[in-house]
Amino acid sequence: MAKGIKKIKVTSGLYYPKMSVLGQRITIKPDQWVYFGVEEWLPGTTDADKKKPLTWMRQDSNRQNIVNQVTSATGYKFLIDKQYCGSYHFYIEASLSGVRDKKNNTGIFVRGWCEPKIVSSKWSTQKNSKSIKNNKKVDYISYGHIVHLNLMTEGLNGNTVIIELWNQQYAKKDKLVHVYNNVQVIDGEVNLKIENTFAWMAYVDNIQNVEEFYVKVKDVASKQYIKDKLGDDLHAIYLNVKNKIATTNTNGAQNQTPTKVYKPDVNSVRLEPCKFEVIKITENETKDGKASNTTVKVFDNGNGVKLIKSAALQEHIQRTIYYKFDSTVIDKDGEAVLNNVLKFLLEHKDSTMNLSGYACVIGKENYNKGLSQRRADVVKKFFADGGLDPRRIISVGKGEVDPTDDKMGRDNIRYKNEKDYENNRRVDISFIFNAHDAQTVNYEVTAPSVSMKKDITIDVTGFQTNECFRDSKGKHKKQTLIVDVGQAIDKGDTVKTFTTPSFNYGVYSDLSQFDAFPIQYIWPMWATPNQFHLHAHTCRYFSNEKRTTILIKAYPDIKWTLTFFVNLTNELSVKWQNQPAAKHKDLQAKAGKIGAERRWKQKDASFGFSLKSEWEKNRSGSFQKSKEVKGEYETKFKKLYDLFGSMGAMSDGITNKTKGQVRNIGFKGLPVTFAIKPPNINLKGEWCLERAKQKNTEIERLGTKVDISFNAEPLIGLEVTVDLLCTAVGLVAGALSGGTAAPGAVRLYGVIKDHMNTGVEFGNDDFGAKMSSDVYIDLVISSEIKTSIGFSFNTVSEKSDKQGKIEAKNTLKIELKAGVWAKAEANLVIVKVEGYFEMSGKGSASITFGHGVKFDDKGLNYRPELGFDGLNAEYVIKGKVGMSAKKKIPRGGNKKPAELKGSSEDEGIIAEGKFNEIVPKFDVIKSLEELFGFSADIPLIRN
Repeated sequence: MAKGIKKIKVTSGLYYPKMSVLGQRITIKPDQWVYFGVEEWLPGTTDADKKKPLTWMRQDSNRQNIVNQVTSATGYKFLIDKQYCGSYHFYIEASLSGVRDKKNNTGIFVRGWCEPKIVSSKWSTQKNSKSIKNNKKVDYISYGHIVHLNLMTEGLNGNTVIIELWNQQYAKKDKLVHVYNNVQVIDGEVNLKIENTFAWMAYVDNIQNVEEFYVKVKDVASKQYIKDKLGDDLHAIYLNVKNKIATTNTNGAQNQTPTKVYKPDVNSVRLEPCKFEVIKITENETKDGKASNTTVKVFDNGNGVKLIKSAALQEHIQRTIYYKFDSTVIDKDGEAVLNNVLKFLLEHKDSTMNLSGYACVIGKENYNKGLSQRRADVVKKFFADGGLDPRRIISVGKGEVDPTDDKMGRDNIRYKNEKDYENNRRVDISFIFNAHDAQTVNYEVTAPSVSMKKDITIDVTGFQTNECFRDSKGKHKKQTLIVDVGQAIDKGDTVKTFTTPSFNYGVYSDLSQFDAFPIQYIWPMWATPNQFHLHAHTCRYFSNEKRTTILIKAYPDIKWTLTFFVNLTNELSVKWQNQPAAKHKDLQAKAGKIGAERRWKQKDASFGFSLKSEWEKNRSGSFQKSKEVKGEYETKFKKLYDLFGSMGAMSDGITNKTKGQVRNIGFKGLPVTFAIKPPNINLKGEWCLERAKQKNTEIERLGTKVDISFNAEPLIGLEVTVDLLCTAVGLVAGALSGGTAAPGAVRLYGVIKDHMNTGVEFGNDDFGAKMSSDVYIDLVISSEIKTSIGFSFNTVSEKSDKQGKIEAKNTLKIELKAGVWAKAEANLVIVKVEGYFEMSGKGSASITFGHGVKFDDKGLNYRPELGFDGLNAEYVIKGKVGMSAKKKIPRGGNKKPAELKGSSEDEGIIAEGKFNEIVPKFDVIKSLEELFGFSADIPLIRN
């Protein structure tokens, strides 16, 4: 039962249904890929057969010559450009056996269609020679000269056109001089050899010294004039003809086939039977603490391979077939050679082949001359029958090798050496093609030193060279060479040859030479790797044996670990105030002592630094060698000490600049104290070389894997204390003077004064007192950033694992306290009354409080951010009384005085309430910058 392909079909791509007959003829859109596949198999085709690669052939319309042939298991793709669009059909066929089916129509006729157009036109004196410069009157021909017309077209390939020759006239209509019918458009070109220019002369009216001619082109099928891209139907403007007769030749015109200059093609995709298909490298790696074998396809059937951009590497190929005595019959050995060459030339268009036939000296020289030509012609017919365009074949009979006939034509053979004669009965086949000279493929690996080495397994699959079409001297060998050109070459490791498809090889880096100085490999990818050159060569890929196929680069397997910490336990504060000291002291004397001021004080800080390297990794992933650089760097980090110390100098500078003067900051003056909390930082980083997928590809490359963890508790902190005492006083003063103070703050101040200067009841004893008092109010806002960040990435990969936590803790504390000393009206005992206020956390204060860290060319700067959106709060006023008396205290009026016995204390709530806008909206940092004229940026690290 027959097996193979019964019918093919279009699987994807754009075509014109109204111009097509599916399964037979199809018209496709130009400049886009159309894909073909099998529609139906013959009944005897097995499932295994259906999975085999097919030979796809694109033939001319007569199905004689194969224009293109490829072997593919995934179908065939075809793109037709506009030059080859028209009525001409190509025939596409698929074959399981590799032989065309000339009896059955198993394929599809395919053509392209686009709008017909004349792309360019020219006149020349010789075919394919330079154009006559029509715009110059000095470039002309005479009547009777032969002239060539060339038109490049679109959408007219295979069509028949009419060429009309017109004479340019002045003051009247142009005149039609001659018509050339049945002109064929071949390969999208019109090449018309015109020999009857003498006949034009008779049709020219009022002939001038130089006449100008042009052509119009009419499509026979549509009967329409063909236009150019500008919409003009006049072409080849102009041919200048001088009024002079060169000859009286009246021959017509010849339609010529376009001249083909056959040059070897350059293509990265090759189909020669001498080939290898895949090269894989397997190595033992340890990822995430687990050992595993990693296999990488460094070469996969030419995918992604790039050719060398330099001049093509041309190879001269010569093969020979032999004949028996006085025979032109090709034997089986010769047929195998010819099929090999035919397959190659069908897959490599534009290589021109030369056939040279020879004969031995037995017999007459003239006879042998003809015999040698017949032998060459038989080979030419073999190739032509196989689908090779005969125009690509040049066959010549060279006659006898070392002829011996005398001048009289007699066969003057004097001896017989059959071995020489057998070698002389031959046809030499020679051609030039561009060898596959591809760029070397790089493979990167990490490896220990030469004392340990790292075994990698190399697999070269599909390696076949028995069908190499080169002669015995240049035939490729089925072997793999590895040349060790590392910095430390072992004896006997310079060159190794492997004939098996899979083998092991030990690679190594040169780190061991520098055990004492591993710091030289701080970034191992910058190191100079050891190089191992892998050579595998075939006709299909990497045919240039001087070019390395795979370059294995062995980098050090070193791993680095960096740890660093800064712990500043001291309390660094920088105070920026614009409250006069005398005023502040006076108010504190009235209100009570707040407490000792915090001052910047340098204490011991600790810095730690460690850099550790490990290398010589074994198969289990453990490192055999290590070296650590470690030390405490108090003195070396003095700049960092000085940095925090400079904050104190900054405070002094601000004080000197303000000279203790009160200035308005947004509203009526705002005394502020800033306390900066220093950082406690821990940093750990690890980096080594590891394989990862390259960005936007599936290709794996060696990159630097980096793991970083960062912790700071805090990274930086800030505490701001706002003394609202002057604020409240200022607001009251502003209100009294007609200003616009916050009404809640004015009321709060009044409530405080009223409650502290009126009678207060505590416990079972009532007493009243007029107490003069004052208060201080502090608004304390503190914030700090606690940071924990960890991330991992590879320098060749776009993927990275990032995890981080940035925690900002903001706390708001508002506390109001009052201290009161009161004396009884009747000169009785002294009663001490302490009152204090509390603001509950139920207030609706909105705080913008944060930290900014900016890095620029000047270094790393810290900038605090503080804004306050006013305060609406609930308040509670509490009192505390302590008494000691031996006298009676009159209670006023007719009431009897109370008698005090001993001492006692009591406390209670005096008053509570709600206030709006106790503190108005303000921007502290901006106001400070405006007031003092300085930048709030604090340098942390200076470049």
